[in-house]
Amino acid sequence: MKLKISLFAIAFLATFNLFAQNTYVFLGSYNRDKSAEAIQIYQLDTINGKLSKVASAKNIVNPSYLTVSPNGKYVYACTDTKTPNAGSISSFEFNPENKSLTFLNSQRSGGENPVYVTVHKSGKWIANANYTEGSVSVFPILENGKIDSIAQNFQYMDGSTRKERQTRSHVHSAVFSPQFDYLFLPDLGADKIRCYAFDENQKKPLIETKNPFTKTDLEAGPRHFTFHPNQKFGYCIEEMAGQISVYHYENGVLNKIQRIATHPDKIKEGFESSDIHISPDGKFLYATNRGKENNIAIFSIDENGHLKNIGYQSTLGKHPRVFAIDESGKFLIASNVNTGNVVVFKRNPKSGLLKKVGKEIKMESVSCVQIRKI
Repeated sequence: MKLKISLFAIAFLATFNLFAQNTYVFLGSYNRDKSAEAIQIYQLDTINGKLSKVASAKNIVNPSYLTVSPNGKYVYACTDTKTPNAGSISSFEFNPENKSLTFLNSQRSGGENPVYVTVHKSGKWIANANYTEGSVSVFPILENGKIDSIAQNFQYMDGSTRKERQTRSHVHSAVFSPQFDYLFLPDLGADKIRCYAFDENQKKPLIETKNPFTKTDLEAGPRHFTFHPNQKFGYCIEEMAGQISVYHYENGVLNKIQRIATHPDKIKEGFESSDIHISPDGKFLYATNRGKENNIAIFSIDENGHLKNIGYQSTLGKHPRVFAIDESGKFLIASNVNTGNVVVFKRNPKSGLLKKVGKEIKMESVSCVQIRKI
């Protein structure tokens, strides 16, 4: 009997290990040098928060923002960011068993300075936001993970009232709705959150709607956007105003219900709010502030979607452009561009507060972090 149990246990463990998933951390950068490891991938120890390097890629310029395909096999990057008269979207294949990241192909981004790329849940489409020229582009994804030629590109010329930053459109992100049937485009230059319906079965999936945009407050500078897990609320962080606008969401329509500062009352200027995410349990929202503060603002979320500030956590570096929360909600990882360091924080699920764990990673001009269990 003991022998049978032991053999059964060995077989079970072997099967478990075969299908076990690991959590990986994907880092992008403003490397500005093809000889540098512009993209780096680490495995996250989900017990102690330690990061162990797995793979990297060179010979690319400024992969400033990354996203990972739904199946975890492919990485898509905004490349040639902040490069005059350039801008591209690139694809890579990630093989965790071989610890390799292989370049597949690139396509022109449809505008200068691509800053955000996102992938549809079907894995068949990606959309990217181009900041400098104020545009959005959509590309089909081939079965081998390569990016096909551009399917649609919309450019915008309208600006807003703050002339030094809003003389024209600056689309800063492209975010799918919870059901992936709409695409939202926060436009820092125009003080609008643009919106298209999205039909994944069409050759040109972006479809104009009766509500093509939601106007934000003037000089808000909408930047990044996220939806609550319950799909009822949307949250937009405003870079220029240092505010978060909260919206009730239904069928592609946003109706504002709250606006709250990401900064303490004593901070009156120098706002550079950047990224925004919600914990998987929907109880807490986190938002990064750059500029004078370099911190993460922490908010609790009530049943009506409203936010209440409960504290701040230093990112232990300067210019935290992008951060991410792992799928379990246990860890938050921040990337600091100007100090080139990546810091892992452990979340307290009850209080929402953060505590640094593990050893930070150094990566010059690190600009983006994404986390995926594969």
